[in-house]
Amino acid sequence: MTYRPAAFAVAYALLRASADYADHWGQSDFDAQAKGATDDAPVTYTYENGGPTVTVGAAGGRRACAHHVIQYTATQGLALLAGTRVLGIRLHPAAVAAALAVSGLTHYAADRRVPHGLLHRLAKATGKERFYKLADHGMNGSYCLDLLCTNSAL
Repeated sequence: MTYRPAAFAVAYALLRASADYADHWGQSDFDAQAKGATDDAPVTYTYENGGPTVTVGAAGGRRACAHHVIQYTATQGLALLAGTRVLGIRLHPAAVAAALAVSGLTHYAADRRVPHGLLHRLAKATGKERFYKLADHGMNGSYCLDLLCTNSAL
């Protein structure tokens, strides 16, 4: 086996595992709730610790999504750096930066999930709009399509 396929497999595994952590355990409840807010569909958020109730519009939704994506991308970068260092694998810094940039940008575009946003338009264009809108029986179609779009950075 040559070095490049092994390095790719390790990088993919590290990015995938860290993305799952960052998207679920690492994401704040506020970011998860507010990242899709728009002025036409604001989000009212009540802090779990008894803090104030706030209403978030489009600007706050963009900030919440950006905050989550920065945390998400930093988590991926740290996992990739630590994992490859432990395993003695050297990755080209420009390739790592490009992969993390693609991951972050696509994650923002997919996670914003505003009505008629990028992910919604993509689902509609590919005949998956009904699945995108599915939110029943413990299933969330937009989330599943989000995973497909944002987990292919390498």
